Amino acid sequence: MNATVYRNGRLHMEAVPLERLAAEVGTPVYCYSLAALQQNYRDFVSAADGLNAAVCYAVKANSNVAIIAALNRLGAGADVVSIGEMRRALAAGVPAGKIVFSGVGKKKAEMAEALQAGIMQINVESEAELRLLSDVAVAAGKTATLAVRINPDVDAGTHAKITTGKKENKFGVDYDHARRVYAVAKQLPGLNPVGVAVHIGSQITDVKPYRAAYELVAELVRNLRRDGIAIDRIDLGGGLGIVYGQENAPSLTEYMKIVRETVGDLGCHLTFEPGRWMVGNIGVLLAEVIYVKPGQARNFVVVDAAMNDLIRPTLYEAYHGIKPVILPESGAESVLSDVVGPICESGDYLAKGRELPPLASGDLIVLESAGAYGAVMASTYNTRPLVPEVLVDGERYAVIRPRQTLEELLAADRVPPWLK
Repeated sequence: MNATVYRNGRLHMEAVPLERLAAEVGTPVYCYSLAALQQNYRDFVSAADGLNAAVCYAVKANSNVAIIAALNRLGAGADVVSIGEMRRALAAGVPAGKIVFSGVGKKKAEMAEALQAGIMQINVESEAELRLLSDVAVAAGKTATLAVRINPDVDAGTHAKITTGKKENKFGVDYDHARRVYAVAKQLPGLNPVGVAVHIGSQITDVKPYRAAYELVAELVRNLRRDGIAIDRIDLGGGLGIVYGQENAPSLTEYMKIVRETVGDLGCHLTFEPGRWMVGNIGVLLAEVIYVKPGQARNFVVVDAAMNDLIRPTLYEAYHGIKPVILPESGAESVLSDVVGPICESGDYLAKGRELPPLASGDLIVLESAGAYGAVMASTYNTRPLVPEVLVDGERYAVIRPRQTLEELLAADRVPPWLK
């Protein structure tokens, strides 16, 4: 479902006018639709009907505790890539037994805390990590239940910075070395290798690469069982994309068909880890036009949101649709515009070369599909405080992260005594 809709020419999120949010919370602000989030989860679970499977939401996409809590209430677990994310999931009420700890660079203290918490599974990405995990588990008197993440050398056909399944990527164990790594895991004390994990990238809109990756996973599971390793779990990762602009939406039905045809007959419990697919299109970044600066080639629409608030356009050349909060008059001619922020960087842009309706100082716009990798990647560059996040539910809303004040931002710094 769409997170926003025009009613009488005014853009709303569910039943809340975005003008009201701008007036009461201020701009810029991230706004999320609870109904859209709930619908996405139900659609995913429905598509997986009949599979012995669980959904562990990829927290890195949007780690606000309220978002995690909303998904937890629906039955989701959590896929985390740091102890900070694990603590967020626990704070949101996710049972430890429904948390998967992924990531290529886990430290000793992180492993120890995860084992102490009693999480469901640790996904190991190298032999060195395997050996460290064994040491940590033995020292703690624990047994670490784990899956080894394999790198299948499959091109997901996505942006180079978010592909994770090629040999040149840092993630996972090379497929050709996987059986040897499992043999090591079987021999090391404190380890219980029960699963195979794979994740080939993010924002995948063509589901065909999943078939190639999952066929390799199935082959590995069969070979490991011949080696005497009792594999009963498969972590299929996430990566399903969303529509930002002109992409074709990936088919959830076709994706699940691939799952059933490749790994569905292995008798394994399956874990799905959707992130962007779950939250990307539930949110918008609401911003106000500061002024319009005419240029020789195009207009520059200067808004109060910037690259520190939404870095995806600068980092990934990413596209986000833009809508005015108030519909223009019928017949209004569009203007070729760049939408830019106040930061002192030429790279501080949110959109380039867009045909937009005429805009003026004080007008409100939204950047669409901003629910994933928006607020979670924000920074305080140029000493700009972090913006708030709002969750909308029907006619009501709640601020789920307040706007950071300059006083709070400055208070984090410490001047050494010898400089005073």
